[in-house]
Amino acid sequence: MIVSRAPVRFSLGGGGTDLPSYSREHGGFVVAAAVDKFVHVCVAKRFYDTIRLAYSEMETVDSVDKIRHRIYRAALKSMGFSGGLELHSLADVPANTGLGSSSSFTVALLNGLHAFKRESVPAEELAREACHLEIDVLEEPIGKQDQYIAAYGGISALTFHPDGSVDVERLPLRDEVIDELESNLMIFYSNVERSASAVLSQQAKSITSNTDSAVERMHRIKALGYETKRILIAGDIDTYGDMLHEHWTNKRKLAANMADGTIDEHYEAARKAGAIGGKLMGAGGGGFFMFYVRAAERRRVHDAMAARGLRPMRFRFDFDGARIMANFHRS
Repeated sequence: MIVSRAPVRFSLGGGGTDLPSYSREHGGFVVAAAVDKFVHVCVAKRFYDTIRLAYSEMETVDSVDKIRHRIYRAALKSMGFSGGLELHSLADVPANTGLGSSSSFTVALLNGLHAFKRESVPAEELAREACHLEIDVLEEPIGKQDQYIAAYGGISALTFHPDGSVDVERLPLRDEVIDELESNLMIFYSNVERSASAVLSQQAKSITSNTDSAVERMHRIKALGYETKRILIAGDIDTYGDMLHEHWTNKRKLAANMADGTIDEHYEAARKAGAIGGKLMGAGGGGFFMFYVRAAERRRVHDAMAARGLRPMRFRFDFDGARIMANFHRS
């Protein structure tokens, strides 16, 4: 049996500029951080020639083509598996909540399947395979930051070139800066799960047609990504909170379904309680809020969000990326 895991991520700055509707024309830049919430995939040899899958549903099929789960099916086909396998997946966070868990699952699955074949692949190859599977094969309207940060881990600057290549730079942050950033970021679950594809599709249309100056807004979001890198390396953490608010103000206008009245009310309540800035993570529409809050205001923001029914999530940054946690495969 193989136990594989990959972390989910927080997008700290420049989020959305990795989308092909923007990056293929202008290039993208994102600062992202892997966190200690993981998707685990177990891969085991099955006595029978069938394939058994356990995720939010259960499947037992006699051929790969009969698998309902799109990522399982595509991954097994791409790697040449035909049967005699049992695969289970577990996640620390729900799907469709803006933390890139679908891509983390893809990375963990591919890494586990490689390990089952006694293959060790570097993070770059793993990220590229996951991007190919989700974007080229499954035609998901997503970018590449989730796959790359899940594979590499850490707090990293990701540059997305128009030719599709990606550069990864682990940011040289001081330990005290990492600790302060962890302490000042507060995460709350909005209690809303949504399909990222719907929001991203509308966002892509806005960018392509430049609706309401969408391209200019994306240029500004990318510039904020570069500013995030500068701020974090300099250790000027409080400035990051102000920038988060500007980032959300720009991103909020890219798609009408990115937020609604309730989401806006949650955000304003957090700001009134003392949050300097914040945003919905991922495509928007629901999922997790990230707020920047100084230590003196943490209790007030916590109580304000709890009063609105939002659930806090504690976290630490993860610097390992995709890993094989156990390998008992012998035959």
